[in-house]
Amino acid sequence: MNQGQQHSISSDDTSEASRPKICVSIGRTRHRMVIAEHRALAERGAELVELRLDWLTRPPDLTRLLTDRPTPVVVTCRRLKDKGKWRYDENQRLTLLRAAIVAGAEYVDLEEDIAQKIPRHGSTKRIISYHNFDETPDYLEEIHAQLSEYDPDIVKIVTMANSPADGVRMLKLVSESRVPTAGFCMGELGAYSRILCGRYGAPFSYGTFSSERELAPGQLSFDQMRQLYRFESITRNTKLFGVLGDPIAHSLSPLLHNFGFHHDGLDCVYLPLRVPKGTLPETLKEFSWLDFQGYSVTIPHKEAAIACAEFPEEIVADIGAANTLYRDEHNAWRADNTDLGAALTSIRMRLTEDDPSASLEGKQVLMLGAGGAARAIGLGLVRAGAALTVTNRTHSRAISLAKDLGCQQTNWENRGSVYADVLVNCTSVGMHPGVDESPFPQHWLREGMLVFDTVYNPEQTLLLKQAKERSCRTVTGIEMFIRQAAAQYLAFTGQPADLELLRDTLRRGISPVGGMPL
Repeated sequence: MNQGQQHSISSDDTSEASRPKICVSIGRTRHRMVIAEHRALAERGAELVELRLDWLTRPPDLTRLLTDRPTPVVVTCRRLKDKGKWRYDENQRLTLLRAAIVAGAEYVDLEEDIAQKIPRHGSTKRIISYHNFDETPDYLEEIHAQLSEYDPDIVKIVTMANSPADGVRMLKLVSESRVPTAGFCMGELGAYSRILCGRYGAPFSYGTFSSERELAPGQLSFDQMRQLYRFESITRNTKLFGVLGDPIAHSLSPLLHNFGFHHDGLDCVYLPLRVPKGTLPETLKEFSWLDFQGYSVTIPHKEAAIACAEFPEEIVADIGAANTLYRDEHNAWRADNTDLGAALTSIRMRLTEDDPSASLEGKQVLMLGAGGAARAIGLGLVRAGAALTVTNRTHSRAISLAKDLGCQQTNWENRGSVYADVLVNCTSVGMHPGVDESPFPQHWLREGMLVFDTVYNPEQTLLLKQAKERSCRTVTGIEMFIRQAAAQYLAFTGQPADLELLRDTLRRGISPVGGMPL
């Protein structure tokens, strides 16, 4: 039995030695930068650092890098053919890796084809690695078995995810491995596997020094892994939630929900899950092995999500879209839509600030946009007794939505001629980075009008800024966003969310000078 098998990690072992760690990769061109970042990471709480020697523009000086190192290290030196930057002779690389072992580096990373050329020595642990930047092969088990033949302490398998299911296959491999295995998928489709691999027995996952310096596709920063997703605390008992969409990288839902979980002391984690259009049913079937307890649903899956639930709420059928999937007390999947209630509550609160008796009934409302959010908000407005007019840049969509809602519609070019007490923007115009755009020219705004913009990044869109200049009352998209998230949080956990905390978290998340509030 080799050393790796002797140190096999049990999923139920919660000792400090077996707790999964974040290995932070440092790839810099100068020795002094590597040393400075290593010290900075140690001060921030990093416990393991990967030194990417191939990034250095001068031959690596191991004495300088390893003497008085503030944390244990993984020494890695990747060839060009392995997507690395090593520009010298292969014999020099092998000599360098042997020297790192003699110098007592805690780990060395060895590719399969050189593993037998570099013998075990001292206490240095051997990581035998395989990388595939194109796909996640069907024969993962065979790859793992082959790597296990080369006397590893840890097997490392990193592949490119071309579908969400690839990450599930990888995590199954990690879970079933007798040799400790650091296995996860690269790319946005497999990002969740980087966060969850420790849950299934991986001794560590990899992160970067900062979000601006990604060393591999889909790599997360140390702060994201540790503070946002709390990688080191995720166990088999941690309840899983996530947001399904495509694209998904921009979503701030993980920030809100993970902050709420941490604040309330709940053993839960909320993940970004990129799922390509048209693949939702089969993806959720694959995800069943992971045992998710709930999902937020965004573009383009809100309509498809309905068929993925055993019990859709009545409002879901009425709207024709769901933004929430969750398990009830009987473990059955339910579908809900929290957009409608969140939007109407946000509008009503602003209406009644000046006049507590004010209501939407009889109010003339002009709604810009005809997408999923517009459909939900429009239904709520019509049911509240508002006289709704819909307009959209693609006129046929406005006609279709108006027919479904039983309301009026107008051409996009004529939207300024519609008298409105309330203007609702459900388009993406004005959203970051297009912050200098507005869907409604300022000269069409009139004093006293209530203007509600569903865009929440930035909070003060150009439309809202110009509305204030015209003495309009305004409602920001943050109000709707936190309320729909709070309703999801209640469905997920059975506990109410603190709206003020969510509001502050979201504002700090979208602020250019804001920090991660966890």
